[in-house]
Amino acid sequence: MKRVAVYCGASTGNNPAYIEATKKLASWLVKHDLELIYGGGGVGLMGVLSDQVLAEGGKVHGVTTKQLVARGAESPRLKALSDLTITDNMSARKAEMMNISNGCIALPGGVGTLEEISQAFSWARLGDNPSPCVFYNVDHYYDDLASMFDKMADDGFLSVEDRKKLLFSDSLDEIYTFMTTYVPPKVRGYK
Repeated sequence: MKRVAVYCGASTGNNPAYIEATKKLASWLVKHDLELIYGGGGVGLMGVLSDQVLAEGGKVHGVTTKQLVARGAESPRLKALSDLTITDNMSARKAEMMNISNGCIALPGGVGTLEEISQAFSWARLGDNPSPCVFYNVDHYYDDLASMFDKMADDGFLSVEDRKKLLFSDSLDEIYTFMTTYVPPKVRGYK
């Protein structure tokens, strides 16, 4: 594992724990020599994350869209990024982030964050994303969602085995172990 896609909010939220955990994740990425792949934004948790990784000497690859660049949402430090990819649209952005990463982590965020990590996990079940998917469950942010995934398994909409392939954790040590020992789910069949 060399590159980790991190999905997170273009807002910082209203709980200081989210910023603190984002900085810890940045330090964790640098400590493990993992390149950050992220949405290229300079605001919210995206900005906190990329700024912290760069400040600690890590590598940051931004992936953004032409539309977001035109609207000024990209990081003001684009020249400091290790690499930058500008895609035509959000679908291409999400696909590119998955294609160039070896793992996917969701920090707290909104609908866009949830969409990105959910798509990454869905694609893993289809055989289109071999990377582990993790919800960094800062201050119990994703507890209700974890319960929803458990309900999906309980009610037969998600196999119990596939449910085990999605981690919700507030421990970076547990996240690292999960990601470095991950075996992709069996490709979903339709018989």
